[in-house]
Parts: sequence; structure tokens; C-alpha cells
Amino acid sequence: MSLSDEERRSLEELERELASTDPDLASELTSGRPRGAAARTLVGSLAVLCGFVMMIAGIMTQIVVLGVLGFLLASAGAYWLLAGTSFRRRVGRHDGDPAP
Repeated sequence: MSLSDEERRSLEELERELASTDPDLASELTSGRPRGAAARTLVGSLAVLCGFVMMIAGIMTQIVVLGVLGFLLASAGAYWLLAGTSFRRRVGRHDGDPAP
């Protein structure tokens, strides 16, 4: 189902408005590459997943070094994932302060 001319014009107007008010967000959306929190989440999740796979492989093959490296990778990935969340920003905030 394609858009009508009116809908297409409306979307183009919204796009121009977005580009004029927030050019950084507009460039992120048009580039299609994850930046900031999205990239941090992706990298952290992949590191945790790969670390768990390495730990399981280390346990199955009884190679201690592989299991330890997997644990370290999963731990580093979890830290990377959690270090960028809003929890860290909320810790120093008082109840009456607005959220960043």
C-alpha cells in the first residue's frame, strides 16, 4: 500500500522540520548506523552472549582458560552495557531534580 500525495507531503514536511530543529538526530536517522546508546547496547549484548558461549564451551571441553576468558568477556560486556544506562545518571539525582 503506497502513501497518498497528502501523506507523502506531510512526511516530507515533518522530515524538513526535524532536520531544522535537531540536525544531529536527523543525520543519525538517515545514516542507519547505531550510535550512542544503541551501539553501546549492541556491543555489550554481543560481548555478553559471546562470553556465555565461551564459558559453556570451556565447561564442555574442560578447558579452564576458555571458561575464564568467557567469564571475563561476559563480565566486561555486562559492565559496558550497564555503564551507559540511565541508572548511572539517576544515582546522583535528587527527588525534586528533573531527569536529564
